[in-house]
Formats: sequence, structure tokens, C-alpha cells
Amino acid sequence: MEQQQDKRFVILDTETTGMPVTEGHRIIEIGCVEVIGRRLTGRHFHVYLQPDRESDEGAIGVHGITDAFLVGKPRFGEVAEEFFEFIQGSTLVIHNAAFDVGFINNEFALIGQQDRADISQHCPILDTLMMARSRHPGQRNSLDALCKRYGIDNSGRELHGALLDSELLADVYLAMTGGQTSLSLAGEGAGGEDGQGSAGSEIRRITGRAPGRVILASEQELEAHAERLAAVAKSAGGPSMWQALTEPAAG
Repeated sequence: MEQQQDKRFVILDTETTGMPVTEGHRIIEIGCVEVIGRRLTGRHFHVYLQPDRESDEGAIGVHGITDAFLVGKPRFGEVAEEFFEFIQGSTLVIHNAAFDVGFINNEFALIGQQDRADISQHCPILDTLMMARSRHPGQRNSLDALCKRYGIDNSGRELHGALLDSELLADVYLAMTGGQTSLSLAGEGAGGEDGQGSAGSEIRRITGRAPGRVILASEQELEAHAERLAAVAKSAGGPSMWQALTEPAAG
């Protein structure tokens, strides 16, 4: 069985002329970064594409890629082989995967490569939006919201961009899936340097004391608490004990 640390992941994002794909919209940018051993390797695939159609004004407002900028850029058929070789055999990590996968499948179909027109037959696909909804039900789970929740700096993201978004998503994915490895509280500092072979101190209970007044945290304090937990989780490589006890596990 392949060890998790040896698995190859490709974090992928696309930008398009608009949506939906069924109305003839096309991919205009693809950005991918490679992760092996839970580390970014530095290898990436990035390209802008000539879609042979105009982009919707709403889409340009999101990604800032104008029709004039795309003049002279390669068409998908010119980069299809290089793109497929980069992602083949990896696990694709995509935020709202149905959107990007639908467009990728359509691009392969348009150039007659029907054997690649269902990319899930070549690459397992992991949707971080579905993961986030399971882990954080009822909360905002956009890429920006997840960056804030996990303490990831996205201050440079004024507009959507496929390569930048794939890099941010890589950090989000690693934060969401990291195991608890560096935070240990139980028994630490007792009975020797490693804390082994020593029982904890006896618990002393205080009786005959009036109950204290309950003061609920404010919304700002709760937000600061969540950000602190996210920072601890990132530093430790996984959710804190508090998060593990209070938040549902991803399905």
C-alpha cells in the first residue's frame, strides 16, 4: 500500500470566460502546483489560454483577465498533452471540483480527446469545498474564508488567479488534513525530561463554593479565539485537541 507521505497531489484551479460550461464558456487560465510528502515541491503548471470567444463582464470583474490580454495566447489543444502529463496519476485537489472538472472535461472533448474527457478516470479528485462543508457546517467555506480560518495570508489576492489560488488552496488543504504531531500536554514535564513513567498529580476538588457568574464571549472574542485555534492547528500540523473534541470530523 502506498504510504500517504509518498503520494503525489496536484492542487488545481481554473479561470473561465464565464459560466456555465453548457453555454459555451471556456477555460482561459489553468494553475497547478505539486505537493509530495505534504510539501510543495516547487513544480507547477501555469498557462493562459485563447478561448476563441469573449469573456463575460462579470467574469472579468472576478479575475481581471481581459480579452485583449488573451490575444496570441495558446489554445487548449496546444498545451493539452503537457497539462495531462502534469496531472496524470496524481490526486487532484480542487475547491468546488465540479466546476473545474466540468470545464476540463469539455476542453478535452472539444479537441476530440474523448479518452480524457472524463478526467476522474485518470486522477482521483478531492473536493476541498465538500471537505470544508463537512468540517465547518453552516459556515462560509470560500477560499478566502478558509484562509482566514486557518491563518493563511491571502492579502495578495485582490483578484482571482488560477496559480495564486492553487498555491493558497495547497496551504488550506495541508492545514485541513494535517495530523496532530507537535502539541503534547498530558504528562509533559513530569517525572523526567520526557514525562514518561510518572502519574499525574492528584486532582483536588473545591467544595462549598458559590457558583461563579457566567460571562459569554463577544462575537469579536469568538472570532479571535477561532483565529488563534487556526494558528495553533497550522503550527502543530493539525487540529488542536479543542477542535478535535468540539468540531465534527470530515467525512
